[in-house]
Amino acid sequence: MQTRYCEIISILTIAYVITSCSSTIFFNSHTHPKSSATSQFVEIGLASYYSDSFAGKRTASGNIYNPNEMTAAHPSLPFGSKIKVTNLDNKREILVIVNDRGPFVSGRIIDLSKSAAKALDFVEKGVIKVKIELIE
Repeated sequence: MQTRYCEIISILTIAYVITSCSSTIFFNSHTHPKSSATSQFVEIGLASYYSDSFAGKRTASGNIYNPNEMTAAHPSLPFGSKIKVTNLDNKREILVIVNDRGPFVSGRIIDLSKSAAKALDFVEKGVIKVKIELIE
């Protein structure tokens, strides 16, 4: 009986050590981490902005979407993340807060609020190429 008890304890200990020491890093097809000591998150791709029809609706974080706030939807960055978004055509930069999930259109990496789109000067175009960098 004691031998069986020792075997079970040994197996549980090994299982605990293996699972507690492992780490998993997930990258989606749009993720391109910048090579540096700080492993700063950087993506380059297409950005669009929310339609006015979403104003007043709840975002994935539970916030109410307000087109006048500088917010964004990203598929994987944590809610509350601050992101610098650069319009690669005119080099304008803004800071936005992630408060939603999306975009849900293939090939796009971020959806921005309408005020963010205005600040980057792409309301007329609708979609632009951007660089996004995680600030915090």
